[in-house]
Amino acid sequence: MTNTKATAAHQALPLNQILDGDCVEAMNALPENSVDLIFADPPYNLQLRGDLHRPDNSKVDAVDDAWDQFGSFAHYDSFTRAWLSAARRVLKPNGAIWVIGSYHNVFRMGAELQNQGFWILNDVVWRKSNPMPNFRGKRLTNAHETMIWASKSEGAKYTFNYEALKSLNEGIQMRSDWVIPICNGGERLKDDKGDKAHPTQKPEALLHRILVGTTNPGDVVLDPFFGTGTTGAVAKMLGRDFIGIEREEAYRVVAKRRLAKIRKYDKEALEVSTSKRSEPRVPFGQLVERGMLRPGEELFSMNGRHKVKVRADGTLIGDDVKGSIHQVGAHLEGAPSCNGWTYWTFKRDGKQVPIDLLRQQIRAEMN
Repeated sequence: MTNTKATAAHQALPLNQILDGDCVEAMNALPENSVDLIFADPPYNLQLRGDLHRPDNSKVDAVDDAWDQFGSFAHYDSFTRAWLSAARRVLKPNGAIWVIGSYHNVFRMGAELQNQGFWILNDVVWRKSNPMPNFRGKRLTNAHETMIWASKSEGAKYTFNYEALKSLNEGIQMRSDWVIPICNGGERLKDDKGDKAHPTQKPEALLHRILVGTTNPGDVVLDPFFGTGTTGAVAKMLGRDFIGIEREEAYRVVAKRRLAKIRKYDKEALEVSTSKRSEPRVPFGQLVERGMLRPGEELFSMNGRHKVKVRADGTLIGDDVKGSIHQVGAHLEGAPSCNGWTYWTFKRDGKQVPIDLLRQQIRAEMN
């Protein structure tokens, strides 16, 4: 899609609105290839049989709504096929989708994702730190739900803010098992009667992690099963645009009331840690071409053990080695590889200065 077409498609979108109606029809009415990310929390088809009671005989407020009831697996599969097809059509070529489900439906969704050409990137286990007990004592406590993250196709350049998720996890690579409590307390929305506004309201923490990790500010996030608007609320706070689709009027009313109270974080707060791989590439030779380092100038290893000279073509030469900043560093350290940008320094006013500062100076000029 050209930039002109992309801009036109973006302008035609009903941004930051909740659409009333069937999600398939609503998605098919949107421009093709127009949204960056889809988060879908479809009916789980729980197949509940009768009421569920606690040991004290009080009734559990389970998911027994009409929207979660399907006549057969074939009916549910047809429903899944239809909405995923509509979702795929509206997703940009480099877009991605998250679907969430339980053991009742997630395997059926996973198969259909692959049938339609989506490329599964991860399955993520959302482990609930405060799950509902299994009151009948006939099965294991169901303490998790599964999310599938998939790109539109194999080879798509989907968004993944690796460093941001690592920062969220105190500097440790984010794993595929997420421990987050279910929605409760003040976050749990209530209707005018004081009852739960939605039986499967998702916690904002879950959407925060997804949107920080797999979207950027200004991206368009579509939720075809909007419910009471968790996706929209988090998207609005994080500076993303959203489109919600919800056919149940009661949920739309609660969602609109909720969204009206949300305020976007300021621009500085929305910035996240980025991967060095996503930054513009700067060849070491540019530093030499621009006179930031001169041919014949000496570079010193960060540990002070080695010294080399810069050559006019941007390579380095030492007593018994010559090559790139990375090759020479690896040879001198007897290592299989070396990041020359963080290994080498130069001297200014008697102080050792990392050459990476010069690279960052050039990158700043590119922005």
